[in-house]
Amino acid sequence: MTRLHRLLIWAAALAAVAAAFALYLRPDFMVTLADQVWACF
Repeated sequence: MTRLHRLLIWAAALAAVAAAFALYLRPDFMVTLADQVWACF
């Protein structure tokens, strides 16, 4: 695997983590997520 491929993989992983953290800052998303988890029980 070349250095460029590793850099692209790390950049994609960091972007995914940043997007996940950004979603947690939205209260409506957290309510929806809690409702979906509660619906499992």
